[in-house]
Amino acid sequence: MPFLNPATDSFGMTTTILGISAYYHDSAAALLQGGRIAAAAQEERFTRKKHDSRFPGNAIRYCLEEAGTTLSAVDYIVFYDKPLVKFERLLETYLTYAPHGFRSFLAAMPVWLKDKLFLKSTLKKELAALGGLKEKNLPRLLFTEHHQSHAASAFFPSPFDRSAVLCLDGVGEWATTSVWLGEGNRLSPRWEIDFPHSLGLLYSAFTYYTGFKVNSGEYKLMGLAPYGEPRFVDLIYGHLIDVKPDGTFRLNMDYFNYATGLTMTNRKFAHLFGGQARKPESEITQKEMDLARSIQTVTEDIVLKLSHTIKQELDTRNLCLAGGVALNCVANGRLLKESAFDRIWIQPAAGDAGGAIGAAYAVWHEYLDNPRPNGHSGRDHTRGSYLGPRFENNEIMRYLDGIKARYEQIDDAALMPKLARILSCENVVGWYQGRMEFGPRALGGRSIIGDPRSRKMQSTMNLKIKYRESFRPFAPAVKFENVSQWFELDSESPYMLLVANVRKDKRIEMSDEEKNLFGIDKLNVPRSSIPAVTHVDYSARVQTVHADTNPRFYALLEQFEKITACPVLINTSFNVRGEPIVCTPEDAYRCFMRTEMDYLVMENILLDKRDQPEWGKDDSWKKEFELD
Repeated sequence: MPFLNPATDSFGMTTTILGISAYYHDSAAALLQGGRIAAAAQEERFTRKKHDSRFPGNAIRYCLEEAGTTLSAVDYIVFYDKPLVKFERLLETYLTYAPHGFRSFLAAMPVWLKDKLFLKSTLKKELAALGGLKEKNLPRLLFTEHHQSHAASAFFPSPFDRSAVLCLDGVGEWATTSVWLGEGNRLSPRWEIDFPHSLGLLYSAFTYYTGFKVNSGEYKLMGLAPYGEPRFVDLIYGHLIDVKPDGTFRLNMDYFNYATGLTMTNRKFAHLFGGQARKPESEITQKEMDLARSIQTVTEDIVLKLSHTIKQELDTRNLCLAGGVALNCVANGRLLKESAFDRIWIQPAAGDAGGAIGAAYAVWHEYLDNPRPNGHSGRDHTRGSYLGPRFENNEIMRYLDGIKARYEQIDDAALMPKLARILSCENVVGWYQGRMEFGPRALGGRSIIGDPRSRKMQSTMNLKIKYRESFRPFAPAVKFENVSQWFELDSESPYMLLVANVRKDKRIEMSDEEKNLFGIDKLNVPRSSIPAVTHVDYSARVQTVHADTNPRFYALLEQFEKITACPVLINTSFNVRGEPIVCTPEDAYRCFMRTEMDYLVMENILLDKRDQPEWGKDDSWKKEFELD
């Protein structure tokens, strides 16, 4: 039973809730104190293993430390998923498809029987060891449903008092698509589409078939789509998926292998598209570009149809999104322009990591019946998603002195103009300041930044800094007040989850010869006055920067605008391919030295690559991290 006044205990102390997501992918922890997010982080940032799915012990320790508390002082611990229901789905699926899938069944069972089936016991053992407690003395352990966690992560921190909520992912326990109505401190489920019929798994099937890694390569497929033509759309609708006018759908499972197999697609799928799946790291051809464009078109169309249905059924002006498909910022951009909703808010950690926040919110609002804050200011409650660790100047200098790095300490008044000049000379800068971001996007806390006006910057940063495919687009970070002057967007996009076109007056018209180019040949044609952040279809994944949530990044943009008349910078995540975004000063310096970045700034510490002691050849990232 909840407390009489669940916001506080009998001594008037603030209720503390620890949310956990783990054991599937993107493990994370989040801590709520009095209904406010105190801290949240993904385990991968501490272990340096991308998409780490293990128990998030490091993330939990950080959250407790940041909040100034201990595990024994936590009131509730909540897990974002119900593993027994998921196991029920697994068994029922294998029974339905028997005898097919026996190899997959044999592969899955040891993992379930060792860890996941007895997850409550596993969690208690891990938590007790972490907190130095006996299991019987642990805080109460609760479980939410997977899509309930997604829905709670989207609605409760949103700026809306009433909103439709759409969750789209691969699969939770059973649901792959779910619709909810959020009102006050309550979420009511309306309907769902269940496994194996999944828009997320359909998109992942094409991710697999085009040679990218499932659960991490989907954004590559999205970035590749503008280079292709939608010539496979009719084939997809004719054979793979039956979509009703209201957007609900069913997949033809004759073409897929993910329900019981060890791969996403089967021979029939390969035959439909004229050959075997592309081998990872092999050449990307026009076929892969056209496949990417085709499945992206189908995905956008389905999401739009679903949104129109939801708007009619729930009669609300607002829409919240969560689940892995909600990270498809191209579809989100179309939703903003073409759906009937006035406002859209997307959970910045829309995938499984955000389930840790959602599970904690579900306990705070629904289980404990706490009201949401009164008088929404129009802003959300995720604090810019800057919820991770930060390091002070003295901590950074202590590390740098220990490795005999050369640096200078400069106060902001002098640092920002100097950095603006450095950037305007086409230098690439590692930008490390404030609290680390929660979620997959670097938002000006752990970023690599550059001059978007440079025609060479996209290829330079892709090939010499990020060590990734040359076609990958970069995002523009722009002062919020200037966004509509540069992009066809008149709303906030603080989490880099909306795509909008560059304004026509900023574009460069192509010649007839350039218009006839195909595929990757389009890459080197400058499309606008900010070519490094303008994709081949004139689109850009926009981040609006706000003075109240990231004042230092905003101040840098102001200084860059003063000397260039451009309030935009390239913003990409501070990491190399296959590695998580950097967390500590050591992570940042190592990444700086093993790439061709020119400068690194950590808080008020500025480092010039030319001044650094010799750094031995370091290919460890190739060995330590699986390329994706």
